[in-house]
Amino acid sequence: EIVTNHGTMVAHLHANDAPATVNNFVNLARYHYYDGLVFHRIIREFMIQGGCPEGSGRGGPGFRFADELPAAGRYQVGSLAMANAGPNTNGSQFFIVSGAHGVQLPPQYSLFGKLISGEDVLQEIQSVPTGGQDRPKDPVVIESITITES
Repeated sequence: EIVTNHGTMVAHLHANDAPATVNNFVNLARYHYYDGLVFHRIIREFMIQGGCPEGSGRGGPGFRFADELPAAGRYQVGSLAMANAGPNTNGSQFFIVSGAHGVQLPPQYSLFGKLISGEDVLQEIQSVPTGGQDRPKDPVVIESITITES
């Protein structure tokens, strides 16, 4: 459950397809790493990106881990994937695909989940006015991420 200042989104994490990525995300969430961080980059019809401790898009948790890449054509609106700075540079930053441009991404980002509710919140967030470097003019805050095992 991803609670933001715009509402709540719920995702199912794909532990079988991306076990290291899901484990990383779950551990960071359980240690409240994401609480209070912002979605620092929002591009309409593409994605919303967060998880940078600096809010700049340059920060991370102090470690990197290997990619778990999907087959081509697997990204959908609502997909959760790791942002990266090239091969095997995953850390804490992730994005949620919000439109057709994101669906068309090449399989270069570890796909680890999919929204199962809160698509309305995703659409509201992607509509927030942005300025330079696609930064929201008003902060879009991740208030908390709660992991529930099923």
